[in-house]
Amino acid sequence: MKFILYTSPNDHREIYITGNFNHWNPRDEAFRLQFTEGYYSIEIDSRHLPENIEYKYTRGGWENVELDREGKFTTNRKARKSSETTEDTVEQWRLNWGPFKKEFFPVAEVISENFYIPQLDRHRKIWALLPHDYYTTRKNYPVLYLQDAQNLFNEGSEYGNWEIDRKLSVLAEYGRGDLIVIAIDHGKESRIREYIFDNDHVAHGSEGKKYIRFITDTLKPYVDAHFRTKKEREHTGIGGSSLGGLISIYSGFLYPEVYSKLLIFSPSLWVEPNNNFPMLSFRKPFKTRVYLYGGGREGSKMVKRIQKFEKSLRKWEKKQLFDFEIRTSINPEGTHTEFYWSQEFPRAIEWLYYDNTENPAEVSPVLQSTELLHNQNTDKV
Repeated sequence: MKFILYTSPNDHREIYITGNFNHWNPRDEAFRLQFTEGYYSIEIDSRHLPENIEYKYTRGGWENVELDREGKFTTNRKARKSSETTEDTVEQWRLNWGPFKKEFFPVAEVISENFYIPQLDRHRKIWALLPHDYYTTRKNYPVLYLQDAQNLFNEGSEYGNWEIDRKLSVLAEYGRGDLIVIAIDHGKESRIREYIFDNDHVAHGSEGKKYIRFITDTLKPYVDAHFRTKKEREHTGIGGSSLGGLISIYSGFLYPEVYSKLLIFSPSLWVEPNNNFPMLSFRKPFKTRVYLYGGGREGSKMVKRIQKFEKSLRKWEKKQLFDFEIRTSINPEGTHTEFYWSQEFPRAIEWLYYDNTENPAEVSPVLQSTELLHNQNTDKV
């Protein structure tokens, strides 16, 4: 069967077709279109196609998926295998998740410039990113607590930022933006101590235990009392990157009755190379979703350590300590930077909070299938 696509040839990114015939992989080289005589095309052996075909075109990922002429999300295209040829037109394409629509941006509020941390006897700036329609509805929302707020959405960060406000606007556009994000500024010179749980070889006077207690015992009750949240564990997550990802692992393991979703990007597992994380044993394991991400260009050990950590999760699950559901995503081109964490953020949110199907394209164009391709990593904090 032949697929013909008409679109602007001025965009030089490669074009792929993805669908229910290749597990919705948006960058499958076996399904890359060729440009000839003013159009793109690909011929697919009909033996590899289902009778009822559903598909989309991408520029190599869901962040670069096709849009309609108004820049809106398109539903899956459909065709019958009995057709010999199908012709399509794409008017616009996403570019790194853009364009971003202001009407879907979350409402960013400062909870406090100096929120008191009694466990550490210091103060911290805390943000709340509320769904764009928070003040026009009566809904209650799930919550995600994130570390390193300075690098999440504000301009002027030394290392750039995740642009989570923009990514949340994309999710909201697709009906996946009903989420409150609580962003906690890191402690600057205290950051390493606060994000190290109990390892004085790495950080003298490590304060991770107290920091975790602050989020769980002080900040979460405050947030639940002042915002319309879904307070239960199945609606509560915690996450971060690098050392922020590491302390989030500790949080989930020590308080599984509080957190059911862990967003772990490029975690500093070099601090615990043997995965000796303290865990509490419960008679009935708590079901916990863990989204692990790492980049293949972060250094020589990142991917290996993530793979080793995932194996440890599986072992602990067999011992009935936990009931894990794990998704591991490796970007072979990824470096230890906010840019790549930004790219991964909407996929992680989609899976952690909204995915109830094995077919990502039926939910939204945000999720994509991922594979472990390389094994490289960094020990950067």
